[in-house]
Amino acid sequence: MRHWALLLALGLPLMGGMDAAAQPRGTTGQAQPRSTDAQAQPRSPDSPAQPRSADSPAQPRQGPPHEWVFGAWTGGIFPPGDAGTPACFGNPTVIFTRDIVMRVSVLDTAYRERIIETVAEAANGLEFRFAQAAPVLGPMGARPAPDAGFGCAAGPNALKVERKGPDEIAFPGCSEFPSTLKRCTMAR
Repeated sequence: MRHWALLLALGLPLMGGMDAAAQPRGTTGQAQPRSTDAQAQPRSPDSPAQPRSADSPAQPRQGPPHEWVFGAWTGGIFPPGDAGTPACFGNPTVIFTRDIVMRVSVLDTAYRERIIETVAEAANGLEFRFAQAAPVLGPMGARPAPDAGFGCAAGPNALKVERKGPDEIAFPGCSEFPSTLKRCTMAR
């Protein structure tokens, strides 16, 4: 199961980059309407090209606000180990993708998946809001997973990510993740 999670963590951001030119997407993965250039009337081959006015300069496509955090991260629950080895990708603590944040579960072998509702840029980081977590089935019926959230003071459906460095983040105010996290990278 962890190998599939790793494949998702590494493959989805790449697939999103390939699809970006064809369909710009918002933070929820739904297609956004294109600019007025896509809605413009086709012009005949003999008509001259219209120069852009100073009021509407060409803007490069921007990714989602949490694009810089995509990938696998280690640490958080415990101090991070060596993040520059292939072994880091074998057991990441948290995996960020375009639409999902996965976290390791201390009580189970499966990752807990949280669907992203919104992402907002904050001072020195990001603020995530998640959809309500699916209940887990137990002997007494369905109940919320005890580790569905991140142990944050804002509740199980919120997460604040603080950037500590280029490949280091922290979850301030989250009791289940007292240590910093480091991005898993390949040594060059």
